[in-house]
Amino acid sequence: MKRMRRCWVAALGLTLMTAACGTSDDPTEGEDATPIKRAPAPVSEFTPMELEATVDHLVAEINEGSIEPMPMAILLKTLYRFFAPIATGANRAMGELGVTGNVVGPLEQADDQQRKMELQNQQIEQTVAEGAEGIGISPFGDANVAAIDEAVAKGVHVVTIDTDLATSKRSIYVGTINTSAGETAGKTTLAMLPPGPGTVVIHGSLDPTWIDGKARTEAAQRVLEDAGYTTLVSPVIWGNDGEADDVASMADKIATADPPVVGLLGLFAAAYRCAMAAEAADRTDLPVVAFDFDPKTVDYMRQGRVKATHVQRQYYEGYLVPYILYGIKTIGLDATRKILAPQMVDEHRFNLGLDVVPGDKADDYIDFLDSIGANQ
Repeated sequence: MKRMRRCWVAALGLTLMTAACGTSDDPTEGEDATPIKRAPAPVSEFTPMELEATVDHLVAEINEGSIEPMPMAILLKTLYRFFAPIATGANRAMGELGVTGNVVGPLEQADDQQRKMELQNQQIEQTVAEGAEGIGISPFGDANVAAIDEAVAKGVHVVTIDTDLATSKRSIYVGTINTSAGETAGKTTLAMLPPGPGTVVIHGSLDPTWIDGKARTEAAQRVLEDAGYTTLVSPVIWGNDGEADDVASMADKIATADPPVVGLLGLFAAAYRCAMAAEAADRTDLPVVAFDFDPKTVDYMRQGRVKATHVQRQYYEGYLVPYILYGIKTIGLDATRKILAPQMVDEHRFNLGLDVVPGDKADDYIDFLDSIGANQ
C-alpha cells in the first residue's frame, strides 16, 4: 500500500498546530510502496554524525519491510522558544516518512502546572480518539501518567520527548540525560580552570522536587570535586524579576569564597548570569562556562566572556521521534531498540548528547542551526 501524505487536523479548540504535510497522494491498492528517503544532512563540524548514522540504519531496516500508513501526533509543551526546533525536526521527519500527522502545542497558556497537565491529558485522549497509532509527547508531570498508560493500553505507541515519565508505560524516552550532561559540563569547565585548589560557583539547582535539575547539578559537582576543586551551588532564580538577586547571590560567593573562586559554571538557560556576576564582583578574569544558547549567552561568547556553552539538540529530539514511532510500528519495539542501541543508556532511554560550542564558534554554530532550520 502506498503511504498516505496528508495533514491530520485535531479539533476541540485545545491546541495550536503546525501540520506536517507532504504530497496529497491518496493510498492506492496494488502500487509498490515508496521507500523512505531522507533529506541529506548539512555538512558541518556540529552535525551529530552518530545520530545521523542511527537514523540511516533505522530507515534501511524499515525499507526492508512493509511500509504502511501511520497516523501520529507530537504533543509539545509549547511551539515556541526552546520547543520551536523540536517542532521543526518533527515536521521534517513526518514529511520524509509521509505519515499522517501534526505537531501540537497549547493554545491556552495555563498559569498553573495542574491545568497544563489537564489540558495535555485532553490532547492525548483526543489524539487517540482520532486514530493516532503513535504519540510523541513532552509531558508536564506525573498527572499525565494515567492518560499515557490508557493510550498504550489501546495499542498506541508512546515516546516521551525532553521530559521523561519513567513511571508511565512509554516505550522510549528521547532527550538529554541530565547526569551525562552535568558530567560533560563539568569536564568542559575543568579544561578552563587554573590548577587547584579553588572554588567553582555552579549556577544550578539542588531542589529535590526538580529531579532533572538536581541530577545535572550533582553530576557536575562530582566531576569538579573529584578533580580537587570546591563547589558552591548558587540556586537559579527563574524569571526576569529574579535576575538581580541571582547575580547578587553569585557575586557574593565570588567575593567571600574560601578557597577563592577560579571559575563559574551555569547549567541552565540563564547561565549568562554567571558572566554578569563576575562583572559585578569585578572579576572578569574568571572563566565562565554556560548551558543552552540564549541570545545573551551568545553575546557574552562574542565578547570572550563565556568560554564555551552546551546546547541540547532540540531539533534532533523532534526529528528522531517520528522515525522511532514508525520503526516501532513497522519492525517492532525490540528491533527498533537494537538499532538505537549506540545511544541507549538503558532499555528505555535514548541519550541525544550535547553540542559543546567553544566561545569563538558561536556564529559558526548559528550558521549550523540556520542550515537545519533550528534557530530559536
